[in-house]
Order: sequence, then C-alpha cells, then structure tokens
Amino acid sequence: MTLFLTGSPTRYGDDHFTDDNGFLDEIRAALQKVTGGRRAPRVLLVSAAPDDRGFTDSVEKGMGLCIHRSGIETASVTMLDRRNAHRTAELVRQADWVILCGGHVPTQNRFLHEIGLKELLRDFPGVVMGCSAGSMNCADRVYAHPEFADEAIDPNYRRWLKGLGLTDINLIPHLYQVRDMEMYGKRLFEDILFPDSWFHRFYTIPDGGFIKIENGRSELRGEAYVIANGSMHRICEENQSYPFMNLVFISPHFPHTYWQFCAGAKRNGVNVLGIADTNYENLPWELRQNLTDYYKVNSLENYDEVYRGVAWFAHKYGKIDWIESNNEYWLEQDARLRSAFGVTTGIGSDRVSAIRNKSEMKKYYALGGIPTARQIKCSEGREAVKAFTAQTGYPVIAKPDSGMGACGTYKLCSDAELDAWFDAHSDAAGFVVEEFITGQLLSYDAVYNSRLEPVFENNSMFTEPIMDVVHGNLDTTYWINKTVPAKLASIGRRTVKAFGTPSRFVHLEFFQLDRDREGLGRKGDYVGLEVNMRPPGGYTPDMMNYAHSTDVYQIWADMVAFDERRKDFGDQYYCAYASRRDAYAYVHSHEEVMARYGNAICMCDRVPAALSDDLGNLAYIARFTDRKSIDPFFRFVTKRK
Repeated sequence: MTLFLTGSPTRYGDDHFTDDNGFLDEIRAALQKVTGGRRAPRVLLVSAAPDDRGFTDSVEKGMGLCIHRSGIETASVTMLDRRNAHRTAELVRQADWVILCGGHVPTQNRFLHEIGLKELLRDFPGVVMGCSAGSMNCADRVYAHPEFADEAIDPNYRRWLKGLGLTDINLIPHLYQVRDMEMYGKRLFEDILFPDSWFHRFYTIPDGGFIKIENGRSELRGEAYVIANGSMHRICEENQSYPFMNLVFISPHFPHTYWQFCAGAKRNGVNVLGIADTNYENLPWELRQNLTDYYKVNSLENYDEVYRGVAWFAHKYGKIDWIESNNEYWLEQDARLRSAFGVTTGIGSDRVSAIRNKSEMKKYYALGGIPTARQIKCSEGREAVKAFTAQTGYPVIAKPDSGMGACGTYKLCSDAELDAWFDAHSDAAGFVVEEFITGQLLSYDAVYNSRLEPVFENNSMFTEPIMDVVHGNLDTTYWINKTVPAKLASIGRRTVKAFGTPSRFVHLEFFQLDRDREGLGRKGDYVGLEVNMRPPGGYTPDMMNYAHSTDVYQIWADMVAFDERRKDFGDQYYCAYASRRDAYAYVHSHEEVMARYGNAICMCDRVPAALSDDLGNLAYIARFTDRKSIDPFFRFVTKRK
C-alpha cells in the first residue's frame, strides 16, 4: 500500500490536484505502480457523511471532476456510503485507489468501524489517499479535535478514537483555515490543541502539503509545523521534504544529559526508540517524554538481547535509519548493529577498528598528513618496546590499544618501570606504548553532515591531561574557547576527512607543541593524539551551549533529520569548568564561590559517580566575556586548605 495524507489534494479554491511539492506526480507514480500502466485505475470514495445523501452525492461529483481535471483517467469512480455499505468488501477488493473523503471525523470514524474497513485495508495492495477527516482517521489512535462549538464545551465529547491503524501520525489539516478558529471563546490552537499536545505530537499542514507513507517509511512534503509539549514550530518549508526517521538510541539514560539528544530528535519528528537496561518507570521524566517507544534489556552488554530490541523496533516501525549511542563504550556494538540491520548513517563493523584502536588510528592520520607521536604495539614483545624507548627516550605512555579516557593509562620513566609494568600486566599484548609529547592539550569538537562538512565547531582547552588528573586525583579544570583557531580547524577537518566519518559528532584530541620536535613540527604546531567519534564527555556539550549561546544537542538532531544546522548562535563567551573532590577541604566555601561568581555560574552540579574519577565530585561551570577571568576562577574554586 502507498498512503497519502492530505488536508486537501487541491490548493484552496482550485478544481484540480496541486502540482506543488510534487503531489500530482507522486499520485500518478503510485497509481502507475498499481496498474502497471496497462489500464485506468478504479476509484473508491469513502464518505464522511454516509447518511447525508445530498452531501455525499456532491462530494462524489466534485471529486470525480477534480480527478479528471488533474489529467488522471479512471475506469470508474464509486462512492461508498450507507446505500451500498453491504458491498464494502467487494468494492474494496475491486478498487485500485481508495479515497477517504473529508467531513466530520467522529461521524466517519463510526462508519469505518461499522463496515470493517480496518481489516479490509490490512493487506490492500493499492493506493489510499486521505482528505482532511479521512487523513485523521488513518491514524491508529485518532485525535478528533472539536469542530463545532458545542463539542468544545461538551465534557463527554471524545477527542481520542480508534482509527484504521495505517499510521501513527496525527494530522491537523487546513492550517490557514483553522489557525484562528474560536468556539465559545476557546481558541482551537492555544486553548485546545496546545494543552492536548503534552505527551502527544500533532502535525499541521496547509492545503497543498502532504505526507506519503510507503514500505514503512513516511515523508512529509511542503510547509508543515509540529505541535508538541504545548507549543508549535515549523519543521518544513514549501518545496522541501521532511523525512520521518526511526532512530534507535542505545543507553539514552547515560550520561544523564543525553536525554537532550532524544528531545532534539523527537522535536524534529524522528521516532526515538530507546534501548536500555533500566525499567521504563525508572528513566528520568525528561527522557520518557521524548521517547517514542522503549525496549528494556537485562544487560546492554548482551548483544543478542540488544539485537532483538532493534529487530522489534524494525518490525513495529519499519526500516531503522539510525542506530546511535553517542557513547564511546558502545561504539563497537553500535557498529555491529548497523551492519546487521543495513543502517548506513554511521560506522559499520568493518570500519570501527579505525576509530577504536589507537594503532589503527595511525594509518588514517598518515593518510591526512597529520603528525602523530611514534608508537609500538606491546604485542611485539618487551625487547622490541625497549628498543623503541631507546629511540624516543623516556618517559613513554602505555595505554590500551582499544580503550577510552585515561583508564589503564600509565606513564613510564625508565627500563625498570617498563619491566615492572610488563610483569604486572598479563594483558600487555593489548596495549601500545607511545612517545611522550609535551605541550598544550586541546580538542577540536564538531558535528559533521553526510558530505563531511562541519555544521558546528568548538575548541576546548585543558589545563592538565586527563591522565594526570586521574592518577594524581587532581581537581579538573578546563575551558571552552570563544572561537576555533583557523589552524586547528584546518587540521581538524583534514582529520575527519582522512578517517572518512560523516554524519557524526566528533571529539579529536591534539597537542600543541611547546617546543620544536624533530619529525613532528615546530613550536605551536598541532600533533594528533586521539580521535573519538562521539561527543566529548561529561558536561562539555552543555558548556558548548553556554559558550556559543546555542544548543549542540539540537544541532546534532538537525544533522540527523535534515543533514544541516538549523540552530543559530548567539553571543560568544569563554566557558570554564572547575571541580572539587569530596576527599579534600577547600579554602573557600560553596557559599563564597557562589557569592563571588554567582552571576557568571551557569551550572553547579554533583557529578555522577561513574564520571567522578575524570571530572571530580562537584562541578562549577561559569562563563566569562574575557579570557583573563578564567585562571582566577580556577584558583578560587580549587584552592585547598
């Protein structure tokens, strides 16, 4: 079946189907597929007023003429109403094109159930087109807003009805005709639709726009707005398309701010399908209201369980367009699932080693001409590693080939320490050893579209490497730059292109050399440290929002839905992060910090235990108009007794 949802197939006042947004061409193509072009289609109209013969006869005549004036030849046009309802099964079986006519939604809804149309259309191979009430009744759960004044004040009027189950989309047709409608002082949009949109989602379009649903895929064409959570905003322009996508989001509850990725995607009309190992009722309220559906597994580590969850969503919602966690820990599983379900909007299992294994990263850095520290795999043996250190000198860094953050990372300063490390690590073969580079640690963070173009860029500056923070139990301090230096943007873009990873949030770490180093560059040059094909961790996305007066969660969601950025930037700031650890006493109390920096502080929060090794236990995030304010802020917050 090919399903079209319209308010009206004509522009207001026209007597033929509109060409706008490709509607007439799409109808012709769908009918051609049904008939094979060998015969004219048989049309069945379904009345919205089955007992009003005069109205029904006028609709039959008008629709027949409209189809003819649109250049579509038909074999027959038959109206289904009370007079021939006993022949419904026969008429549906004979039809190529079923048109559900406009009128009063509840009246038509009752008639549809009386004639058993839902069951008859279950495997219908032709074209179904809804007009106004007919489109609304196509939904599984129909939203029938009041159309008459007495319905608006009737406490027994039912706004939710069982529909045909052909879609889960609730359409509000005839936008320009009904936008300012009032009934007994109640405004249709502000006083009825907006309050009813909490935990629901309505799409409203003017005549001339439409939604096409085929093979489990939905696409909207033309000007359109979504009404959700008490407000309305535009999602599509005239002569543009808007795809209704299925996004499977793995572990959307952790980190706890990731519900905002889900909110941005759902705001764009994406079906956000969550999979996690927590009972639904234990998910944060903000997340629950932004999930279209949820599948609980006993363990996210169990690939088979997660696979079954994705399979269930594919069965229920159609083809899966995106599988994402935006989480380093699940990158390999995400890639494996994408390959299993034919999802091409992210990295597949054949490419994931390039972004997970530090040894593999070197090959792609080389392709982009990006200098990196020398490295050796520990699987080559202890003596080979010692020979390597004889070339680079000490200290060197030992770290897991496939790992995240500073977990399992060691700084070794002599052969004796290297021997002791090998003796203590039976899993040494899974590590690499890298030459130690000194300089400013920083990151290039960005969101890229499918054409490997950045739609957002950011620069974070770190006062201490995360390895030193973790091993030294230091207080974490870092800051977001107002702008991205041109030279850093250039090497960041080259890196993304070298790795060939479109449609992603990326977090690339670099050292800016503090002195000339043979084979790497001159002082001030950038050296590639590590690629992370996911957002930066912790509160950094929120800091980007504060620094750039924007919403990076929405920017990512816009990339997913539209392959472009639709969120603007505001004033630019420096944004600084300073943490405290529960194990230490500090000179200045929390009250003193807030008294001095309260006007600048954007967030003060307890850090989740799973992130506290890297980020401390208590986080202060402040923004400033000038760079010179950052260091005094760091000193004031972190000064210990």
